[in-house]
Amino acid sequence: MNQFLDNIDRLFSSLVTLIEQVLFFDIGGFPLIILWLLAGGIFFTLRMGLINIRGFKHALEIALGKYELTQEEGLGEVSSFQALATALSASVGLGNIAGVAIAIQLGGPGAVFWMTVAGFLGMSSKFVECTLGVKYRIVYPDGTIIGGPMYYLSQGLQELGQAKLGQGLAIFYSLAGLGSAVGGGNMFQANQSFAALAAVVPGMKDYDWAFGLLVALLVGLVIIGGISRIGVVTSKLVPLMVGIYLLACLWVLGVNLTAIPAAFGLVFQGAFSPSGVEGGMIGIFVQGIRRSAFSNGAGLGSAAIAHAVAKTKEPIREGIVAILEPFIDTILICNLTALVILTTGIYGDRVGENISGSTLATMAFSQVIDWFPFILVGIICLFGFSTMITWCYYGEQCWAYVFGKPSSIVFKILFLGCIFIGSVVNLGSVVNFSDMMLLTLAIPNLLGCMLLSGKVAEALRDYWQKLAIF
Repeated sequence: MNQFLDNIDRLFSSLVTLIEQVLFFDIGGFPLIILWLLAGGIFFTLRMGLINIRGFKHALEIALGKYELTQEEGLGEVSSFQALATALSASVGLGNIAGVAIAIQLGGPGAVFWMTVAGFLGMSSKFVECTLGVKYRIVYPDGTIIGGPMYYLSQGLQELGQAKLGQGLAIFYSLAGLGSAVGGGNMFQANQSFAALAAVVPGMKDYDWAFGLLVALLVGLVIIGGISRIGVVTSKLVPLMVGIYLLACLWVLGVNLTAIPAAFGLVFQGAFSPSGVEGGMIGIFVQGIRRSAFSNGAGLGSAAIAHAVAKTKEPIREGIVAILEPFIDTILICNLTALVILTTGIYGDRVGENISGSTLATMAFSQVIDWFPFILVGIICLFGFSTMITWCYYGEQCWAYVFGKPSSIVFKILFLGCIFIGSVVNLGSVVNFSDMMLLTLAIPNLLGCMLLSGKVAEALRDYWQKLAIF
């Protein structure tokens, strides 16, 4: 068995190295894909009139049900809150716990500052892509709905007279979406979930294969029910998990209250005066943007697949509620995680050690709440579970766009198999593969969103005017 698992690990590592050489390159240590993500966030923030600030209060009102529609009033399969919870379940998770710890390990505390900046700008990117997801969704006679970047890239650009470009970008996005689903939405989650479990229960260290098989079985039971079942499950799991996790963070920070100013000082100092970090200032900046994209998915278009099925007649309204995702993901949860790691001193004690991000986070909480690591492992596993079931749906939609819906069962089998692989391969290869696949989504998605931004800006102006009347 060990020889078999080692062979899988070596084969996967070789594949990751090949993909990295083909898809990614940098100039002076600065990956152009990172610049592309940043440029998209800045462009949409300015083009949409600071929607990440102006629309925030309205987004809270929508999420709390002030503008909720009945089944008769608005087409859709899930409520706006369920769509928000489903999209959050794909982003709120290990990227906010293990991902933050990895960012601090690789880029130092300063990476957290750039994560936050990217999250703020990403609120505007989320608004545009989720608005387009509803605007160009397809409603079938039986009431089922599909949507997402594949559809707004093909249909939206066709309206602009760029049908061939739109179709090419849609296929490119779908293929990258398949890799993202089995990478960041699957293998990373399984890998880090097991790492957290093994850190708290050392006796499980040699049973990664059993963990992978069990999780694959549980995920399989949920995804059979489709988006409606997924929406129900995530709308229950996500608020509960986030609530427990936030309470634990506040508990730790309350105990270490006097250490918080120094922690903020480390973040700001590290953001602009790096020392001892590979790549210096560029390395910190790159890590911050990469981990932000992984934590909230802004600019990647994946959340538009979930929001496309929301019960609403207003694409703009669904786009506005989506700006809450990067705020909750990155600006709130990621920063709280970072403060826990920094105020407990675990970061300084473990610099240079080769331990997983989820393990580092677990050790940080144990400094104050000695029994909480057992609870945190449960939260991490549930976060990973909710992320996997949502990303399976995302990947299934990408598969259906390219290969047709009848063959979607092939993707589900592939997805479940990758849960097992993610549980047994090494962390470094999984993180690199996950980042590459997720960041690749930004290439076609942001280009299409920029070309279609005029339609969104016009619809936003009309929406503000109608809202002012009522």
